Amino acid sequence: MLLGKKRKLGRKIEDINVGEKLQLTEKIEDKDLLLYLGLTNDSNPLYIQHDFASQTAFEKPVVPSIMLTGIIASAISKYLPGAGSYISEQRLKFIKPIYHYSTIEFLLEVTAVNVKNNEVTVRVEATDENGEKAIEGIVIANPPQIINQLTSQAMDNF
Repeated sequence: MLLGKKRKLGRKIEDINVGEKLQLTEKIEDKDLLLYLGLTNDSNPLYIQHDFASQTAFEKPVVPSIMLTGIIASAISKYLPGAGSYISEQRLKFIKPIYHYSTIEFLLEVTAVNVKNNEVTVRVEATDENGEKAIEGIVIANPPQIINQLTSQAMDNF
């Protein structure tokens, strides 16, 4: 987010429909892994040491599952429902490891809209470059909901 730039909020619950889909393609690069590892101070050898990883069932370094979760959370925040959303629940299963330099296809689909509770349920699936399912699960997000219009106007210049 850029300071001084007003960002458009994501869609309200009333504007979201079951069946809406979002497809993203992400290529995992060294810079992404280094940023994650630097930010979290996570030095798990399974993520960064080829010698260690070669001695495991994985055979080579894997992408941290929480980093993949971050890609999903970012898609929720940017697109479905969008800026101002809050993730209240997530259940993700990492079916197979994702390796460095992989290209992952993410598919997000709205499966339920609960207007009363301001909740959207989004089914998540991700496949690797071989078309094999690597991640599946759901994310429940609360779309942006402005309670007090006066406060939101006062915060426009923040």
